[in-house]
Amino acid sequence: MQEIDSKTEPTCTSDLWVMSALGRDRPGTIRDLLELPAKMNVNIVDLDQRVLHGIFVMSLVADFGISMVTPQEVESRLQKIASEMDIKINVLSLEQYRGRQRSRKNLQVVTILAKDRAGIIYDVAAITADIGINIEKASVTARGELISIEFVMDFGELDRECAREVLRSKFERLGLDVVMQDMDKSRKEKRLIVFDMDSTIVDFETINQIASFVGVDQQVKEITERAMNGELDFEEALRKRVRLLKGTPVNALEEIAKNIQFTPGSEELIRHLKEVGFKTALISGGFTYFTDILKDRMGFDYTFANKLEIADDVLTGEVEGEIIDAAAKGRMVNELAKLERISPDNVVAVGDGANDCLMIQNAGLGVAFNAKDILKNISDGSLSKENLLGLLNVLGLADEKMDLL
Repeated sequence: MQEIDSKTEPTCTSDLWVMSALGRDRPGTIRDLLELPAKMNVNIVDLDQRVLHGIFVMSLVADFGISMVTPQEVESRLQKIASEMDIKINVLSLEQYRGRQRSRKNLQVVTILAKDRAGIIYDVAAITADIGINIEKASVTARGELISIEFVMDFGELDRECAREVLRSKFERLGLDVVMQDMDKSRKEKRLIVFDMDSTIVDFETINQIASFVGVDQQVKEITERAMNGELDFEEALRKRVRLLKGTPVNALEEIAKNIQFTPGSEELIRHLKEVGFKTALISGGFTYFTDILKDRMGFDYTFANKLEIADDVLTGEVEGEIIDAAAKGRMVNELAKLERISPDNVVAVGDGANDCLMIQNAGLGVAFNAKDILKNISDGSLSKENLLGLLNVLGLADEKMDLL
């Protein structure tokens, strides 16, 4: 795909014409079609070209202001050239056919992910049209059963946060995951991705696994529910739960570690991210015993978690050092950015719970994974449990891309 985006638009719109070409693709097509306009001093000020399943598609805006020929003459002469190439050519007046121009553009990159089915693009188009959002561009990426469609949408004068919330709600009801980014932020290269561990990279809560192993799972669950209801803060709830684990032998942790259940797609996701040069980190409210194992097994560059105190090969019921809570998670995003000499805008954060809110907010792109509404409402988008690999699509790392005009 090739694109040219002109920095300065000619002042006289009557000199601007749209030329479109559609037909059989072959090497040299662009050269052969643009040779005549170039010789006739026709200036190309905007161009979009791509190949769809072997079909050559090109649209361009040409300035005839200082040309030696008229648009009609160029069209006539190009028709003869194009017919030999099995290409169809059209030339239209931009002034006559251009749609209403918005006074202010508010461009958002909106990525939709779902299992492939008929009608997804129509559903998105219908929803956006109903609330006054204009779709400027769309492209499809297929990855197995998963399909993602990346749209460039103009929110115009709409309140961004309100429009995002409406879209998220409507798409969610249709079973569509969505991630929305400001155009400017989406263009900033992402270089570091931080993940929560429990119920994100691994498919369970490690503290619940330990509690179940030693028979205190119900008590731990009750404390967790109180914390979720706002009756306890994270640190108090964590310390209360860890005290219930006092006397647990280390071999119980070893047994749990041997049987770690990874979230579907997490191992492939981390492997692919590492292959293309991303730095990866785990920032967890769980325990270092497990993050250390995942660091070795999956190749995370950084891991941070709470440290269980161990004496004589049993848990003492205490936590050593600083507690990794929501504030610490948020702070670590900024600290890792400084360590990597990048901006927080170059960081992606992925988590599932309220404890991840500041981590999500401080990153350039924050994604809620299989999360509650409290996290979805402050994130840039959300992925459902079966779509963790869809993060590759959001980051533009998936294959088999097909552009839609």
